[in-house]
Amino acid sequence: MGKNLLEQLKEVTVVVADTGDIQAIETFKPRDATTNPSLITAAAQMPQYQGIVDDTLKGARETLGATASAAEVVTLAFDRLAVSFGLKILEIIPGRVSTEVDARLSFDTDATVAKGRDLIAQYEAANVSRDRVLIKIAATWEGIQAAAVLEKEGIHTNLTLLFGLHQAVACAENGITLISPFVGRILDWYKKDTGKDSYAPAEDPGVVSVTEIYNYYKKFGYKTEVMGASFRNVGEITELAGSDLLTIAPSLLAELQATEGELPRKLDPENAAGLSIEKLSIDKATFESMHAANPMATDKLAEGISGFATALEALEELLANRLASLEG
Repeated sequence: MGKNLLEQLKEVTVVVADTGDIQAIETFKPRDATTNPSLITAAAQMPQYQGIVDDTLKGARETLGATASAAEVVTLAFDRLAVSFGLKILEIIPGRVSTEVDARLSFDTDATVAKGRDLIAQYEAANVSRDRVLIKIAATWEGIQAAAVLEKEGIHTNLTLLFGLHQAVACAENGITLISPFVGRILDWYKKDTGKDSYAPAEDPGVVSVTEIYNYYKKFGYKTEVMGASFRNVGEITELAGSDLLTIAPSLLAELQATEGELPRKLDPENAAGLSIEKLSIDKATFESMHAANPMATDKLAEGISGFATALEALEELLANRLASLEG
């Protein structure tokens, strides 16, 4: 019996689960897992994870004491909840979990550095090595500079909301461990902008973008890993077979697992080495100029930060309501 597409994909690419749903991670057995504010907020509302939410709230109350206000307890629990989910995920997977810095800090380098250090301290207090955690930061110029500081301290980072080559090159030049270019969100923008309903997988703008980034990194020997993210369909995934990593939602993992057929490797470092590619150098002025000249990246980065901030606000409200219920 032949191997399904998921089994074949795992032979050429590290498969990562893009979810906060611990049961889904147990089902698909990825090496790594990623979360984001939207995924944590969604998971926190699932009945099966109410215990994680309640334990985090109770732990925050115990830390602060009976005299602390509800708002103070919620703030501390909010800071701890993503790590609480991360710790549960790390009990299942052999590799790394990505835990995201508050998206509302995306343009504040110092605050992002402080939050990254705090997240790692929480994991280390739970006896988890920092090598098993990626601190996830939006790929603004300020976020990339914060990540560079953390990397020098041995804190590994995952730069997310990445939509353009300028962001990718800046990450590589600053020694970032991993980047997450958003395939599906790029496709969304182009479909809306052009009115075109669909693209062949090889012509999908998100696939084209990640392929360009992968080839650039391999051509010039950068160690930063490329992890395609935010997929809309299986065709996007199979077209990027060979990428260092791909982070995939449970619904698409299930579709890959249920599909038979051949899965050829599409991305290969040996092929990239033979390509003619211009080497770039990205300082702040060049980054800002290239970003302004890329309306898709400009729109999607701003939209992504705003969307994650909204999810965080919903999570804060959820925690406040749950604390009120627990404490009567």
